[in-house]
Amino acid sequence: MKNLIIPIALGLLISAGSCKKYLDVVPDQVGTIDNAFTQRSTAEKFLFTCYAYMPKHGDMDDNPAFNAGDEVWYMDPIRDVDADFWNIARGMQNVGNPYGSFWTGKNQGIKLFTALRDCNIFLANIDKVRDMELIERERWKAEVTFLKAYYHFYLVRMYGPIPIIRTNLDVGSTPEQVQVPREHVDSCFSYIVQLLDEAAANDALPAKIVGTEQTELGRITKAIVLALKAKVLVTAASPLFNGNSDFTGLKTDEKGGGVPLINPVADAKKWEAAVAACKEAIEFCQSNFYSLQRYNPALNPSWIINDTIKTQLSIRMAVTEKDFNTEVIWANTSSRATDLQRWTMPILGSGAVSGSGPKGILAPPIKMAELFYTRNGVPITEDKTWDYAGRFQLKTATSADTFYIKKNEQTVKLHFDREPRFYADLAFDRGVWFGNWVNNYSINNMLYVKARRAEFAARQGVSNFSVTGYWIKKLISMGTAGAADGNVTGSNQTPYPWPEIRLADLYLLYAEALNEVNGPGPETFRWIDAVRDRAGLPTVAYSWDNFSNQPTRYTTKAGLRDIIHQERLIELAFEGQRFWDLRRWREAHIVLNAPIKGWSTEQQDPAAYYKPVVQWTQTFKLRDYFWPIDQDEILRNKKLVQNPGW
Repeated sequence: MKNLIIPIALGLLISAGSCKKYLDVVPDQVGTIDNAFTQRSTAEKFLFTCYAYMPKHGDMDDNPAFNAGDEVWYMDPIRDVDADFWNIARGMQNVGNPYGSFWTGKNQGIKLFTALRDCNIFLANIDKVRDMELIERERWKAEVTFLKAYYHFYLVRMYGPIPIIRTNLDVGSTPEQVQVPREHVDSCFSYIVQLLDEAAANDALPAKIVGTEQTELGRITKAIVLALKAKVLVTAASPLFNGNSDFTGLKTDEKGGGVPLINPVADAKKWEAAVAACKEAIEFCQSNFYSLQRYNPALNPSWIINDTIKTQLSIRMAVTEKDFNTEVIWANTSSRATDLQRWTMPILGSGAVSGSGPKGILAPPIKMAELFYTRNGVPITEDKTWDYAGRFQLKTATSADTFYIKKNEQTVKLHFDREPRFYADLAFDRGVWFGNWVNNYSINNMLYVKARRAEFAARQGVSNFSVTGYWIKKLISMGTAGAADGNVTGSNQTPYPWPEIRLADLYLLYAEALNEVNGPGPETFRWIDAVRDRAGLPTVAYSWDNFSNQPTRYTTKAGLRDIIHQERLIELAFEGQRFWDLRRWREAHIVLNAPIKGWSTEQQDPAAYYKPVVQWTQTFKLRDYFWPIDQDEILRNKKLVQNPGW
């Protein structure tokens, strides 16, 4: 085969026979790169091959950030869900056969180094295609350049410093040439940003998708490129990668010599670069009519709702609305939240069937319920008007609680007087579940979760129940309707593309970076308060001045940093962001060394039901900040050093 260029990643020399994997993208079953790029149609298939490595984050089995952290928990032994990522959450990661290896593609991982190889092949050969217009060719180049940047970024977040795959090595490379070392983490981030700048500068890349979902939605745009650049630079400036003295032993030489791969001294200029990138991304998105999602009554004129429900719908639809979403910048159409909705939704009525109905097994622990603010917009530990010490005591709902908790029913005080995102994101015993039934979206006929023993949402068998007594309401589309008789089955799911990046994420990244550079100030508060306003909360200043027992907390850089961190954890809960944020902030060894608790869900009496039960005690060591590299890869590539602790 002539002109066959194959990359050697991680010291593995891949034989020419491996190009057979491309038989589905080249004509006449001739596995050569030249033939793959002789015409537009086969080159387009190769373009789609480059996209095909995108992690399927809309499926909890394939999203490490969903199952490997502490946002959800499962019955033990686990059922209906792949246990690989959950085993990481339970401290079972290992070096011999790593769970979720995106280095080698094992155990729910994806071969991202193979993805980088394919991106390089595409970029090296796309100019050979003659039957396509220049603007289309340039657009494809920009898309694959972005994907190459994203796959590098995904690996860096997971493993820390990695080998950079700038170009592919020739099949005739010597054994010495295929020994690929890890590069300094600053070099990794610089190369990722270089690729993103290159993609953004390509005028053929559309600013925003305006075509139909079937042909365009999900493809890369300039807005996506700039948003990812902002996230990359905030990550690069964060404590895990910027001034991390915990990993001074990670050097280019496995015997402790060579150059450290992560700087132990923080560089403030990295935050300045992050500020500039966030500002550019936000201004570009706003100029292209992105805005925080708000519920629009004109789209559903038959729905009977009030301001309370409207706010909750705005919060939910920021994630799940697929047709009229003004907020999602990057909608990953290769990963749709379909079955995820069944696995999340509790059984709400007698019409539910086990075969196609709700499973309700994705169970947030009590710590996630405690994360959200009070209705006054401050943490439950700080609100001087809220009974934190008595949060596990029973209380009976009154007419004032009508749109949150079923009137005259008992639940714990923890569920009363909380912020709108608490009620929009979480479902709990006796809590209101608005919508998701056919032709009956009305505050006059709301659904309620009933989760005590022998009730609809309670354990009925070995599976199909929440082990903690909580469910994720936030991820259920309003279009996921019930049966025609009004009994909710959950079988009519309305899938939506998984939101990889949305505007609220970008706003909070900007606020975080601004605080690190300038400290508290009007511009910093502007972006936090915008997110809080959509969530039905007053400004940070108002909330802390009037309700916090630490009223000056928001006036210092350190205090506001903590506030911004919690704001992100709340706003982006259950979207696969918490997992990575806790790591880049170097807070995971604190937060993930705590018990996972739920309610005593097999009890019938409310006093017995609302007793916290420890499901698991998580352990997180410093080594867990980075994935282990498969030991076989270390043995093959003598220049490759293992992450510390593994």
